[in-house]
Amino acid sequence: MKTKNHFDYFVIGAGSGGVRSARIAASFGAKVGIAEYKATGGTCVNVGCVPKKLMTYAADYRGHFEDSKGYGWSIGSDRDFSWETFITRKDKEILRLNGIYDGVLEKAGVTHFKAKARFIAPHILDVGGEEISADKILIATGGKPRQLDIPGGDYALSSDDIFYLKTQPKHIIILGGGYIAVEFAQIFAGLGSKVTLCYRGDLFLKGFDKDIRETLADEMKKSGVELLFDYTPSRIEKTPDGLCLSSKNHDDIKADVILSAIGRVPNTSDLGLDKAGVQIDETGKIMINQNFETSAPHIFALGDVANTHNLTPVAIKEGHILARRLFGGEPDLAMNYNLIPTAVFSQPPIGTVGHTEESAIASGHEIRTFKTRFRAMRHILAERQEFTVMKLIVCAKTDKVLGAHIIGLDAPEILQGFAVALTAGATKADFDNTIGIHPTIAEEFVTMR
Repeated sequence: MKTKNHFDYFVIGAGSGGVRSARIAASFGAKVGIAEYKATGGTCVNVGCVPKKLMTYAADYRGHFEDSKGYGWSIGSDRDFSWETFITRKDKEILRLNGIYDGVLEKAGVTHFKAKARFIAPHILDVGGEEISADKILIATGGKPRQLDIPGGDYALSSDDIFYLKTQPKHIIILGGGYIAVEFAQIFAGLGSKVTLCYRGDLFLKGFDKDIRETLADEMKKSGVELLFDYTPSRIEKTPDGLCLSSKNHDDIKADVILSAIGRVPNTSDLGLDKAGVQIDETGKIMINQNFETSAPHIFALGDVANTHNLTPVAIKEGHILARRLFGGEPDLAMNYNLIPTAVFSQPPIGTVGHTEESAIASGHEIRTFKTRFRAMRHILAERQEFTVMKLIVCAKTDKVLGAHIIGLDAPEILQGFAVALTAGATKADFDNTIGIHPTIAEEFVTMR
């Protein structure tokens, strides 16, 4: 059934993946609509990558000021950080980016509905009270913070809320051990807050290289972050002085803010998926095949709502590929999930791509491991006791580099280029035959013996 407002392709969600897919589909001549009831740009632009990175930059200045003394600079003591000034400027930048995303859609000829969309039939959507039909529909609604399911859990802020705090916390407790938790721990420590990080496991960043994880734990302790592992929260109570967090196996902790960063879940509630015949798993994630098809063949899903690689560049690539498959005459185009590089903007930051030692062995590889640990030249005169660790995981039989990992100054920027090398199938001999740029941290990757 077609309504009077019918589209070739309709996208639910104007985040990075949805916007890219809508724009590319429109470039092939498809009539495209998109619905988003929140700000354009999705998690990344509004409550994720972008504002978090801006906060990281702000926090990094504390170390820059301290280090500059070792290089002869005389820095006065008047260095108070204004949370209000920063948040105002951050919000202004996010609004600018929202406008850019809106402009991208308008320029591409995509009809933009600033309203919530939900299915009322397999091909029909209710978009802000208006019935809209489409031949093909993409669900790209992303994810949302997992709720903290303990008594008083509502007192904890989510990672979405934290970007809109009116004042900087004096003491913040952070629950979790993933990207979001460790990044915000370092951000608030750098901005001068007291930080306590509590994680249920024995060491955070599960799935990352063990040496990298242990190094980050050591460096975080140096920066004053209190780390409590094997921690199980049991209750949050509001007190006259703020909040009190109780645990089954640790003493009570008092703070003025508690951040729950215990993961994210697919944003599939209130979409009317049952009306469209779209199946989800027990976690709420939309089930798709390798072609992004859901259980309803004309409905597709990608990004955080459907896959396990919750990374903006992955969603963008998926959206691009899907549009080319559907409207660009490239039905055999496929997404490659191997060797996805990623970064953690902790302090020091982490960059990683490919296998860790543990995952390589579990996959049946016989490996050789190359590792170096050193203080970066920049830290010598500053007398900063911060260490860089770099590792290469190499297949002993083929000499192919299976993984590259770094924690240290500029790690994400360094790792991006080496991700290209691994994607191209570089061997350890290729690394050895490459001339290093001296003096840099990155040259260590081509000098390891």
